[in-house]
Amino acid sequence: MTTYSGIWPVAPTPFNEDGSVDYEGMKRVIDCMVDQGNDGICILANFSEQFLISDEERRKLTELSLKHLAGRLPCIVTISHYATDIAVDRAAHAKANGADIVMMMPPYHGALLKGTPEQTFEQFARVGEVGIPIMVQDAPLSGVELSVPLLVRMAREIEMVKLFKIECPQAAAKLRTLIAEGGDAIEGPFDGEEAITLLADLEAGATGTMTSAMIPDQIKPVLERHAAGDRDGMIAAYERVALAINHENRQCGFRSAKAAMVEGGVIRSEFCRHPIPPLHPQTRDLLLRLIRPLDPVVLNWGK
Repeated sequence: MTTYSGIWPVAPTPFNEDGSVDYEGMKRVIDCMVDQGNDGICILANFSEQFLISDEERRKLTELSLKHLAGRLPCIVTISHYATDIAVDRAAHAKANGADIVMMMPPYHGALLKGTPEQTFEQFARVGEVGIPIMVQDAPLSGVELSVPLLVRMAREIEMVKLFKIECPQAAAKLRTLIAEGGDAIEGPFDGEEAITLLADLEAGATGTMTSAMIPDQIKPVLERHAAGDRDGMIAAYERVALAINHENRQCGFRSAKAAMVEGGVIRSEFCRHPIPPLHPQTRDLLLRLIRPLDPVVLNWGK
């Protein structure tokens, strides 16, 4: 049985310089993430540039990633889509290829097409019929408010809704309320946003975090110290990585893991598809200056 705790980073999707998907590079990304000592991984999420990937590429990446991972770590496949039938199809495809969990945001398509609470419930219920555990992604990107009563109802009435990635503003307060009101139905309360609110979220009851693939091996001690009841050690472990996390979250986004992976020889290119601009050289340089002293796996993996 998969334990819904620990650190489950998002795998970046590597591209070649001509913009095509680097499928061999994807295998190296997965191998590096296994060697980072992660508790699980997530593919095709927002930090994987899912909104810049075609449906055909998505299916191929799902199949390749799960086959190459070969059960070494549990894997979450992101399946978000406004169309319920497409989300269901993606969930079935992920399950058929060995995914452990699927993650989805509520249905949305731009600022004016957003699922109502009832439509959101119905979409998750339909995906739940596929028979694979679901992580609800409560992210500002969707622009859809997921109230705690709605999330609790989903957890109690949809058997497969088991995990919750809470990355809205004031995530700790929402996690605390969700856990208090949902009880045992909230099996895997996680946070996100590169762990920028991790300390408060752990103290609110989060059991796991979904970071980027940049320095998860250096963030994991924060969770370990918390699990051991070592509050001072938890804070000290977080202080080590706080500047790097802040720079990633506020300045770099998903480009940070790619920059680190190029620097460490994991992948050949940090290309991001248009309209995403490359990192400014100064921003990239500061990122590397902040993570080098941490000696993360990513900077040494391919050398």
